[in-house]
Amino acid sequence: MSYVIRSWGRAFLSQWHGRMLAMSLAPFLLAVGVWAVALYFCLQPLIDYVHAQFAEHNLFAPAGNLLASLGLAFLTTVMPPLIAMLLFLPLMILTALIFIGVIAMPLIGRHVGLRHYPQLEQRKGGSLVGSAVTALGGMAIFIGLWILTLPLYFFPPLAILVQALLWGWLTCRVMVYDALADYATPEERRQILAEHRWRLMAIGVISGAAGALPGAIWLGGAGAIMTVVLFPVLAAASIWLYVLIFIFTGLWFAYYCLDALARLRAQAAAPADITL
Repeated sequence: MSYVIRSWGRAFLSQWHGRMLAMSLAPFLLAVGVWAVALYFCLQPLIDYVHAQFAEHNLFAPAGNLLASLGLAFLTTVMPPLIAMLLFLPLMILTALIFIGVIAMPLIGRHVGLRHYPQLEQRKGGSLVGSAVTALGGMAIFIGLWILTLPLYFFPPLAILVQALLWGWLTCRVMVYDALADYATPEERRQILAEHRWRLMAIGVISGAAGALPGAIWLGGAGAIMTVVLFPVLAAASIWLYVLIFIFTGLWFAYYCLDALARLRAQAAAPADITL
């Protein structure tokens, strides 16, 4: 685990580099712009739809009884808008992840590679299309599981645990591809994934715990009611947090993966050196 800790420290220091801080602005502004339009046109219709489903299937009474048994009866009046807003949350993550992958990850890879691994040959085993396919495929699975686990948000500690595991899988899937896209061949990427799977998952889960916090802080006590009132502000703040978390996570994966790639190639070259 020493490599995991060392790469975390290097990512933490790089996070405060002026280029990394400036890099967070473009994905944030793009995501906020997209979601300002989406919420303006789609939020109220979605709230109306959820409310209609509750009314049509007589869900208010059982939901109210369940919330009352949990000591959360005050949430009954805001249940439809709260559900609608939580349905938007994974889509906000999707846009932040895509913008980070398209805009930030190539720059993160070059920043880490050129500054700390100049000896590594760039073998161009990934592509922008491959990155998009990997991200969209992972997010499709993530969104489905997110929706299935929405009831867990009434138990914030359990919700954070489950979302951290989901994020661990998602970030491992997406960030490893992006971190190695310029440098590793597909065979090298698969070998690193096989040999370092649990360490990479550990990085993803730790990052996932941080990634679950923006959603978790929407809830909890009377804060859930304020979520409905201040949703546009909280949505923008959440997007900004996600962008920062994604950039740090990208740096952490980049340092770890490029270090693993350098060691992999050194091991492959060692027998040839001995023979010579």
